[in-house]
Amino acid sequence: MHICMIAPETLPVPSRGGSVEICMLAVAKELAKEHKVTLISRTSSRLNGTTTEGELTIIRVPSGDPMAYLSNVIAYMEGKEFDWIQVDNRPRFLPMVKRSFPQTPVSVFLHSLTYVSKKRVQKDLEKADLIVGNSASLKKKLTRRFPGLRPSIRYVHLGVDSDRFRPPTDRERSRVRKRYRLGRKFVVAYAGRIIPRKGVDVLIRAVRRMGSRRKVGLLVAGTADSAYARSMRRLSHKLGVSARFAGQVPHPDMHELYWGADCFVCPSQKHEAFGLVNVEAMATGLPIVASGMGGIKEIVRHKKNGLLVRDYRSPKGFSRQLKKLFKDPVFAKQLGQKAREDILLRFPWKRTAERLAELYRSHS
Repeated sequence: MHICMIAPETLPVPSRGGSVEICMLAVAKELAKEHKVTLISRTSSRLNGTTTEGELTIIRVPSGDPMAYLSNVIAYMEGKEFDWIQVDNRPRFLPMVKRSFPQTPVSVFLHSLTYVSKKRVQKDLEKADLIVGNSASLKKKLTRRFPGLRPSIRYVHLGVDSDRFRPPTDRERSRVRKRYRLGRKFVVAYAGRIIPRKGVDVLIRAVRRMGSRRKVGLLVAGTADSAYARSMRRLSHKLGVSARFAGQVPHPDMHELYWGADCFVCPSQKHEAFGLVNVEAMATGLPIVASGMGGIKEIVRHKKNGLLVRDYRSPKGFSRQLKKLFKDPVFAKQLGQKAREDILLRFPWKRTAERLAELYRSHS
């Protein structure tokens, strides 16, 4: 097959931080081992207009507003033949893509519910031959929201590069801990957007409940220049929590952040479709504590490869699980080892690509 993948207009591929773009590139590389893949993205001053690696070609066109970008995408695609067109996370692109290529099957790969909240979206989604979510939880949400589209809705789990996201050597771990000045503390890590729905305030309060700041520390990765992020700094200081705010860590360096931690926490307060950071942290061998909701429950299995928090709006719920890891290093190590084993088995990017290709073949 010749598969065309259309990225959103906001960030170039490869991206140093956009999760959608990171996932698209990983899947495209795997698909290109068996198929011809053209990935269309926006231009960037640091990237060439065209990049080719084997059967994968990345084309970069000028962006601007979403529809101006899409016009440039269509202009490049005109006159070319594709067996399947995949639009990532932009349902509003579907009508124009389908009008331009009425004979080619088109799918939309949704990474969250963000772009399907308005009523008019159903008319856009109706143009898709397939609607693919990144988890069973997202599929369920989409089916409830758009019951008439049920026959077209599927899901395919995302994955992780387990060669890069791996357990560190003692030297690697020591180097990272020195960089962030973590000392000998038990370090709780968080990575993601620092916004209210991600629950950073709940995490800070949970760490406070664990006791002495000399023994427990918090390492936070995420954009730190917003009013909310600054308020989280003030909260940690007010509560006496030993916290390091690392700022935005480029994705090529994210594995090292996990290397410096003793556990990882995902304290989301609203539905998470999948949660890429969870599989990345688990692949490095970290025990994980996460909100028991949405697609997270498809990754983390309570007391088997991680710990789920049912009362995730409560700092007490997280501190209770964190204390289990803090007080029982043997249990924490066993949980981390099982986490990596499960990720290697269930979430390789190769499996994501194979599942997508199977869907496209069966619906061509």
